[in-house]
Amino acid sequence: MGKFGYKIAQFMAGRHGMDQLSRDLMAYGMILVVADIFIPGHVATFIGYALVIFAIYRIFSRNNAKMLAQLSWYKTYVDNPLRAFLNRDRKNYRYFKCPCCKQVQKAPKGRGKIRVTCHKCGNVFEKKV
Repeated sequence: MGKFGYKIAQFMAGRHGMDQLSRDLMAYGMILVVADIFIPGHVATFIGYALVIFAIYRIFSRNNAKMLAQLSWYKTYVDNPLRAFLNRDRKNYRYFKCPCCKQVQKAPKGRGKIRVTCHKCGNVFEKKV
């Protein structure tokens, strides 16, 4: 590692650095900036640059506790549900929500009418799959 690499490592010591939320914010920002070519007005560019600036702020921030809390919120409420939605096997399973707690349940297709017990709240209900 050369002198420049050592200086960069010294500068980044104690800073949060790149994480999944920062990487995704950068990607969403760049997509919006490029999408502004097809969208009239400059709102997409403004929002895109704001996302990129916020991602850079997160990378260089020294408040690790706050950045980790933001990352935890992002994974809980945005990333994990989005990945679960995109990775569903809709050909073999039917997805539905519990009427009480709205927890997403799945059951194999072609079973007819089944009794389902919610994993989260324990509510028992019938569903046709």
